[in-house]
Amino acid sequence: MSCTRFTPSGPLRGSLRPPSDKSISHRAALIAAMGEGETRVDGYLDAADTRSTLAAVAALGARVEGDPAAGLKIDGIGLRGARPAMIDVGNAGTLLRLLPGWLAGQEYGHWTLDGDESIRRRPVDRVAVPLRRMGANLRAREDRLPPLEIEGTTLHGATYEMPIASAQVKSCLLFAGLLAGGETRVVEPLPSRDHTERMLAAAGAPIERVGDAVVVRPVERLEPEPIAVPADISSAAFFIIAASLVEGSEILLEEVNVNPTRTGLLTILERMGAEIEREDEREEGGEPIATLRVRSAPLQATEVGGAEVPLAIDELPLVALAACFAEGTTTIRDAEELRRKESDRIETVTAALRALGGQVEPTEDGMVIEGTGGLAGGTIDSHGDHRIAMLGAVAGLASKDGVEVQGMDAAAVSYPGFETDLTSLIVSTH
Repeated sequence: MSCTRFTPSGPLRGSLRPPSDKSISHRAALIAAMGEGETRVDGYLDAADTRSTLAAVAALGARVEGDPAAGLKIDGIGLRGARPAMIDVGNAGTLLRLLPGWLAGQEYGHWTLDGDESIRRRPVDRVAVPLRRMGANLRAREDRLPPLEIEGTTLHGATYEMPIASAQVKSCLLFAGLLAGGETRVVEPLPSRDHTERMLAAAGAPIERVGDAVVVRPVERLEPEPIAVPADISSAAFFIIAASLVEGSEILLEEVNVNPTRTGLLTILERMGAEIEREDEREEGGEPIATLRVRSAPLQATEVGGAEVPLAIDELPLVALAACFAEGTTTIRDAEELRRKESDRIETVTAALRALGGQVEPTEDGMVIEGTGGLAGGTIDSHGDHRIAMLGAVAGLASKDGVEVQGMDAAAVSYPGFETDLTSLIVSTH
């Protein structure tokens, strides 16, 4: 396990393009593999999680040529052409939850999805239960944990009212609906990220939003357009927080995905007083993108809950970090989903921030953070969670005494070049 120390820094200055969007990269590989013929994918994220998805589609029979840096060409196997395989999902929870929808509707075949120690603790019953309602044949350890075994069979459409907003569960059911008889309707309690809907529509799938539901009907084939993956706002978030907290900072983050279903963090931070401007707004590949200019600013406490939570679920740990530096008491609620991530992020974030001198109390579905104007510093354990590792690095720059992160190598799951990019923005004070 690697240990890295991050010391208090001078202002952050300069510009960079954060890594490509992880959510869109996963979906690009899967939808290209489901398609007919060759699909070009530019800007695919090169990270451990997304390489697991490339390996998975190759195991299913798709031909993957090129590399993420220069561009990929994925020769699809069609909606119904997946060959039987053992799939190692590594640490990729998105792959674990999206892929079963496609495989469950194959006419025949057997697949086993398994992964690392962390994945084996992540529940799959939230996709297994609704898929079984559609006729899927699935088996899991203790009926809720990986390995997940899937037998291909005939599916029928269904209406499923999701108890918790989850783009992963929704996407899984939409994939299944492409192969099922009749109409599949997924009802969301709150809107979640809509990359799957946008990409399926672009590939010719009969999909539409009707009120609070997404409706899909079966289709014979998908013909994806070339896919360009924008920069990931979840990766950009670490620099947004760092620049907001470190006095005198001003940075530019280029080509960032600003899909409205992903920008909850920006809304929350702007309410707290952050200075974030959008420049050069445009649309590429069906997704809105912009350059974000971020300047340091004093922050005020806020309340986060309800419809905002699905729009910022991956960034809520960073909201908690920012709240430690804000004036007043910040409350995060309705975020029980955080307990089902790579780690129980309510517990790991609470433990990390307390170890650095923060005043944080966990609740069943969130946290209460008493802003003290800053953090002293100390040592935190990433618990193998990439977002906790990177949170620790940002905390180190803004802290009084610095932060040592145990298990910093976990960042490679989503952002292998994180430390290099972060260092590139730090202005030397010597």
